Amino acid sequence: MNRKILEIQNLKREFIVGSETVRALKGVSFNVEAGEFVTIMGSSGSGKTTLLNILGCLDKPTEGIYLLDSVNIKDLNKNELARLRNTKIGFVFQAYNLLPRTSALENVELPLFYNSSISAKERKERAMYALEAVKLADRLDHTPNQLSGGQQQRVAIARALVNEPVMILADEATGNLDTRTSYEIMALMQELNQQQDKTIVFVTHEPDIASFSSRTIMLRDGRLQKDSINENRKSAREALDTLPATDDY
Repeated sequence: MNRKILEIQNLKREFIVGSETVRALKGVSFNVEAGEFVTIMGSSGSGKTTLLNILGCLDKPTEGIYLLDSVNIKDLNKNELARLRNTKIGFVFQAYNLLPRTSALENVELPLFYNSSISAKERKERAMYALEAVKLADRLDHTPNQLSGGQQQRVAIARALVNEPVMILADEATGNLDTRTSYEIMALMQELNQQQDKTIVFVTHEPDIASFSSRTIMLRDGRLQKDSINENRKSAREALDTLPATDDY
């Protein structure tokens, strides 16, 4: 039986804004098992960002249970949450969040600096291996301004992989990219999921991006509207082949 990476039970999150109480999440429940590739969709105001912050251990629910790899985040203090984030989650952001004057290799090494048990030699080896996994072994010494948007996102994905997390959590990771580059990133995500059995939770508002995942969770007005298996899951590699060769988005 697969182990559960995420267990979400009746998750609620409320914010006090002036004299009003805003109910961003109104009792959301779902699980994600190891090796799944799940997309989370929803329009503005659906609760998607609030859920993402909770999944990423950047926020805690007002009510309900969130277990990350069997750890209840409600029981953790700020330092324990930070440690859990750094060891269990690999983040990929829409804006890449790379250090501008730092090489690709050094950007990928960054999460390992917080782990005192890893030597400088092992840190470099693991970063090089992660960059090889995203097919950027020939760009180790390049700074972000020497890389295309797609290459920068690959560096960000390598950085997310370097700590060998239980889950990759991606926030609109193709939002700043053209169609061809978006599909290339999704092809990489599919490879990581299918060949390396990585668990991926990918937040997006784009239906074509969601079609590359194995399951889609749809939020609306703070509730889970739909949770469905993608029976006709598309191959991003095949979708790339259908784009015109002189694609100039």
